[in-house]
Amino acid sequence: MKLLKQLYEIHSPSGKEKRMQVFIKNYLSANIPEACVTIDKTGNLYITKGDAENYPCVVAHLDQVQKRHSKDFRAVETPDIIFGYSPSKRRMEGLGADDKNGIWIALQCLKQYDTVKVAFFTGEEVGCIGSAAADLSFFADCRFVIEPDRRGYDDLITHIYWEDLCSEEFLEDIPAKEYGYKPEEGLMTDILILRENGLGISCVNLSCGYYEPHTDNEFTVKSDLMNCLHFVEHIIECCTKVYTHPSELYSDEFVRWDSGGKYFQEEMIFDMMTAHPDYTTLDAWEV
Repeated sequence: MKLLKQLYEIHSPSGKEKRMQVFIKNYLSANIPEACVTIDKTGNLYITKGDAENYPCVVAHLDQVQKRHSKDFRAVETPDIIFGYSPSKRRMEGLGADDKNGIWIALQCLKQYDTVKVAFFTGEEVGCIGSAAADLSFFADCRFVIEPDRRGYDDLITHIYWEDLCSEEFLEDIPAKEYGYKPEEGLMTDILILRENGLGISCVNLSCGYYEPHTDNEFTVKSDLMNCLHFVEHIIECCTKVYTHPSELYSDEFVRWDSGGKYFQEEMIFDMMTAHPDYTTLDAWEV
């Protein structure tokens, strides 16, 4: 858990992801020097390791929501969980496990596999800024895209709003039940924006063991995080063909209201809230 705790101790609120970018580049230089790293004008990192006809791909976002991060912040590890704490302030402070857990999983995959692609996006928490401006040509030779960016331990996000993220063939080929995952509908995240912008391969978002996201009480259950890593590893090792899944374009009645490619109408929001009466205020705000 040493690397994971190092990630937690880097404060990277939206718009201030520079420290995380520098840490990742230095980590790769010291531990995976063969990985090729590029950065675009938005601050997204694109990493390719090895030479292959096609690649598995893992993505995550660099930013976190929490604003409080004291100088003596530390990631406290117990046998079961990790949480953030400031001794001087005598208070818990958020880890930013959403989505540093995803960053950690991506870095583990870069270490383990000879051929893999990884992308890290800026500004996901404030409207998927980085993924909206992502270079889609980076994904042209990818088999699928996995984003570990979901709270809890058992959600396999295959559908967001009106967009199916992956093909039935992909779902049949991944042993979700063996790892305790089940298909669910999710909320806005980077893979939806990639799909809306034309990415035509299967994508999924996975629960990766963080709880109480966006709060100072956020914590990670280590066993849930490890289970997610093992599931991602299984997909990478066993799903070796390209899982095409053309993106479904929205009809003309929906209006593009920002550069992120998000389409909304009042009726759309009303239908969403009617279909999900169990949504909390936080869920509604995220949407």
